[in-house]
Amino acid sequence: MTKTLRRIAVFLSLFILVVFGIFLFNQTVQIVQSARTVNVRFGDGVLWGLIFLYSALLLTPIVLWFKVPKRKAPPSRSEGPEYEHFMVDFRKRLARNARLRGVSLTCAEEVDAAICMLDKHADDVVVSTASAVFLSTAVLQSGRLDVLVVLAAQTRLIWRVAHIYYQRPSLRDFVHLYANVASTAFIAAGIEDVDVDVLVTTIFGSTVAAIPGMHLLAEAVLSGSANAFLTLRVGMITKEYCRCTTRVEKSGLRRAATLQAAKLLGSIVKDGTRRLSKAGVAATKSKFVDAWSRMKGNRGTPEPGQVG
Repeated sequence: MTKTLRRIAVFLSLFILVVFGIFLFNQTVQIVQSARTVNVRFGDGVLWGLIFLYSALLLTPIVLWFKVPKRKAPPSRSEGPEYEHFMVDFRKRLARNARLRGVSLTCAEEVDAAICMLDKHADDVVVSTASAVFLSTAVLQSGRLDVLVVLAAQTRLIWRVAHIYYQRPSLRDFVHLYANVASTAFIAAGIEDVDVDVLVTTIFGSTVAAIPGMHLLAEAVLSGSANAFLTLRVGMITKEYCRCTTRVEKSGLRRAATLQAAKLLGSIVKDGTRRLSKAGVAATKSKFVDAWSRMKGNRGTPEPGQVG
């Protein structure tokens, strides 16, 4: 029964990846066509740029597969000779990690402390990537471009987290992981279809919704928050695939990753919203100053009949 469910999960993940490939092709055609309406050469440049980006994203998991050693699956029980043999191999791999040079790994407590150090590095990478995704997708406000931003950011995130632990997920975990990335890209493309006006009016009331700029800010925060949360989740799943020393059920792992992502999202949204608000106020102030300067300049310029 368990093997059947695993096969179904793998085939479902592969199906998601195939559908995502078709979806990405369609998005690419639309982006290139939009660019060619501006200029044919510009459209050709966009096409070759996207081909280069897709090639890099496709090569990333392949290079990662050969460059970083595969994570050894822990035994079903966290005790006994089999588990002790697993921990011996695991200590040897930790000793080869550049981030743990000079760190003692002679006992279980020191191994746990070393893993906590790597966890801190991984959390910092995941949070910084999610923050960048929040700001990028909040500013772009384009489902097609959001797909590319999220896809590139999460592919790079997987690469960086795997290098922190110096071990990569198994092939099956890779398939599940990139199925999550593909699903995230689907969601990123569909966020722009959400009716933000209705959402803001429902939550905050018509008075707040009528404030100038509230629609744009709410739309930016909604898009950035959703994409940041999904990026956090992918990062936490990758972290658990690479770090765990005990066998964990996939459903429990994904649930834990979702809870961790939810805990980290608040600070990212708070900081990102503050930065967006400051940027908006600064831009409005700059435009007001420029308009005022032009008005003063026009007043100071004498009319042709008044010269002399």
